[in-house]
Formats: sequence, structure tokens, C-alpha cells
Amino acid sequence: MEQTESIPTTAGHTATAVPVTVAYGDGIGPEIMDATLRILEAAGARIKTETIEVGEKVYLSGNTSGIDKSAWDSIRRTKVFLKAPITTPQGGGYKSLNVTTRKMLGLYANVRPSIAYHPFVDTKHAGMDVVIIRENEEDLYAGIEHQQTDEVVQCLKLVSRPGCERIVRYAFEYARQYGRKKVTCFTKDNIMKQTDGLFHKVFDEIGAEYPDIEQEHWIIDIGAAKLADTPEAFDVIVTLNLYGDVLSDVAAQIAGSVGLAGSANIGAEVSMFEAIHGSAPRRAGQNVANPSGLLQGAIQMLVHIGQSDVASKIQNAWLKTLEDGIHTYDIFREGVSREKVGTSEFADAVIARLGQQPTNLKAVAYSSAGSLNLKMPERKPAAQKELVGADVFMHWRGTNPNELGEKVSAVDGGKLKLSMISNRGIVVWPTGFPETFCTDHWRLRFKPEAGTPINNADLLNLITRLHEAGIEFIKIENLYRFDGKEAYSLGQGQ
Repeated sequence: MEQTESIPTTAGHTATAVPVTVAYGDGIGPEIMDATLRILEAAGARIKTETIEVGEKVYLSGNTSGIDKSAWDSIRRTKVFLKAPITTPQGGGYKSLNVTTRKMLGLYANVRPSIAYHPFVDTKHAGMDVVIIRENEEDLYAGIEHQQTDEVVQCLKLVSRPGCERIVRYAFEYARQYGRKKVTCFTKDNIMKQTDGLFHKVFDEIGAEYPDIEQEHWIIDIGAAKLADTPEAFDVIVTLNLYGDVLSDVAAQIAGSVGLAGSANIGAEVSMFEAIHGSAPRRAGQNVANPSGLLQGAIQMLVHIGQSDVASKIQNAWLKTLEDGIHTYDIFREGVSREKVGTSEFADAVIARLGQQPTNLKAVAYSSAGSLNLKMPERKPAAQKELVGADVFMHWRGTNPNELGEKVSAVDGGKLKLSMISNRGIVVWPTGFPETFCTDHWRLRFKPEAGTPINNADLLNLITRLHEAGIEFIKIENLYRFDGKEAYSLGQGQ
């Protein structure tokens, strides 16, 4: 591994260099990483870098994860990872390195500030200053997918209480440390009452510990519309993985440009910092890419490792560069911009302004308050768990749910009786409409008579009887009550 060291003096003293793992990435990655590291060195960043190879070359060498053991060893040793964008080859079963890194290293919090730099960068929202904090490990990004029938595939949405607790607490602690006044929770719990409902419930529980911070909840669809139209109504937003991924890109773009936004991925042990944009291979090698997104990620990194003085110096020089109209092609505007520059020249301009303050944009002075006051979730006492039925999923190419209902009802399932059939979640038996379109994927809900206890032996008997009747199941989901409350969804239409 290549190693370089940058340990200049700051405020008259020499500090110990912090080890940082660096990946130059693919496409425009090497150019913007070179520009970013030059700015950090010139500003006096007290870091020692280790360079690793990840991304396209590693993928194409036959490693489907895009990263080898020696690279993992470096990241786990330094605990700080500054990564340029990478290219994931299409097809071939290659897994996203970003998702793999976040999950393997427990980087549960994704932090993406979206700030308008009006009038120097074009925006419709001059006062926008929003931070989106996204849960980074769970939700649909668990990546657990299966084809179950000829016509239907599924993706499992997994949400855990500890995962919710960690990200919600992180959002409130972030708001408190950075002087933010409000935290907003976005979910779709009017539809996904179990998964998104848990996230909303945990938000309310933990929010009660922060009476000094304003709190609100929005349904994701109208909340996203409000964010796009009136972003000044929000301050810190905390949400689940998929929503946060989409919203943070939208927020960055309406603030001015996705190319200006950085991203921090924070874990209990390791953290990763990056731009939010991709590797843009069509722009590679042309010295035109804007390094600002990766630079913003590096500034977040400096704050994280306790070098707020250097982070503030770089951010103010960057703001001054924007003010002076020194712009790359993506944000250049006639009448506003003064000079169109390339990647390297933009870095030179920032370096030339180190030590200067912006005149119109608000200068920053990042806090050196240290780490957020986070505590690990505590496992709650076990709930009283009662088995109350089962959903049996089957592949059936018929189209008449009444025919299926008659066939399944004729099976002796012991204590368990067929109570409902749904197709794609919609009830089609014993009630339903002939207009409902049905695929070849059916859910059979079995429940005992009220007050009749059941156990797994009863489920095994049911499955055996269904098999003997020629009814082959795809999978089975047990239905439970936890502390007396049904912990499963009704069919749509029930």
C-alpha cells in the first residue's frame, strides 16, 4: 500500500497524524481525489494516508465484492475511509461495494447536508439548509430477494428496533451538537404499519428524551413534496434507508447540484466519507469534474477526527472560491461565474484562498465538541409471544380464487382452518371482486378457532396435509401476537 503523510503545524503546534485509508476509485475518482488531497495537505490536515485499490479493477479480476482482504484490513485498522466514486460493472452478479462496506462495518448512519449557495450557485431555494440522516443498513437494502413464482419476485423489508433506535438517537444528538432546532421523521406507516410503524414509534419514544428539540412526523410522499417545494420548513430529517437514499439526492439537486454534496457514513467503530455522486466515466480524464462533493465529504471527515480547525479553514476557502465566481463547468453560469476552470485549477483556487473568509455566504466555525453522546440500544425484556396462525404462500397458475378456496378448504388442517386468500396482498377469498387482477402467487391464511392454542406441531401437520393434497407451498410465515397485540398485517380489503 502506498503511504503518504501530511503533518503540518496548525496554530503553532504539531499534532499526531491520524491514519486514513484512501481509495481513488474509478472514472473521475482519481482526479477529484487528487484535488481533494492537495487541498487537505495545503490546509494542514494532520493525516497519514494508506491507499487501497477497490472498484472496477478488483471486480473484473474476479472478486465479485470489489474489495480484497488487504483493503479490508487497512480500513479496519485506520477506522477512517475516504473513498472516491467507484464503478460497479453491469451484470455478472457484482454486489454494490458501497452497500457492502456500510453493512460489513456497521456504518449505520448516513449524513448528507444539502445547503444552497445562492446567488453563486443556481437554486430555487435560496435559504435551504437541510441535513438528511438516513438509516444505512436495513430496510429493503438488506438485499434479500427471491423469485417465488413464474410471475412474482419478492424483496424483504427488514427493520429492527435496535436499528431504529440507533439512527433516531443519532439524529437527535446531531441536532443538539450542531445547534439544529428541529428533527422531522419521514415514514410510510399509514401503509407499512409494522416496519415503518416501528420506526415512527421509536422516533416518538426517543424524541421524548429531547424536549429542547422540536419534533414532527410526515408521511414520506407529502413530506417529499414539501421538501421539494419548501425545504426551509425542515432542519434535520431522519428516515429509513430507501427513502433517505432518494430524498438526499433530490435535496442535493434542488439545493444547487448533486456534485456539491458530500456524505458521511458513521459507525460505532469505523466511518466512511465520500461524494454522493457516481464515477461519471464519460467525464474521466478530461480535467473537468467538480471535486466539491468529495471535498465536502473530506471536510466531514476532518470534523469527525477532531480537526475542526482545518475543516473550517477549507470550507471557508471553498465558499470564498464560489463567491469569487471560480466555477467548474457543472455550475458555471454566464453573468454570475467569472471563470470556468477544470478540476485541478479549482483545487488551486481553493488553496489560494486558504485563510480567507467568504463575504456574502456565511462563514463556518465547526465545533470541536467531540463525539456525539451516543449509547447503544439496550435489549428490551422478552415479550409474551403467542403463535396464532400461519400464512402459507403457494404457486398456483389458476385464476379463480373461489376454485382455490374450495380446494384448500377441503383439506383437513387439524386445528387450523383457511380464513382468507389474498393475491399481492389483496383479499380475493372468501370475499373479493372479480375485477381484481390475480397473478400466480397466492397467500393462504390459516387460523384456529378463537381461544384454541396452537404450536409448531400443528403447523407441520397443516403443511403435511397440504402436500398430500397436492398443494405445494413456497414458504410459510408464522403469525404471532406480541404482548397480546397482533403483529402481522391484515389483507387489503379486510
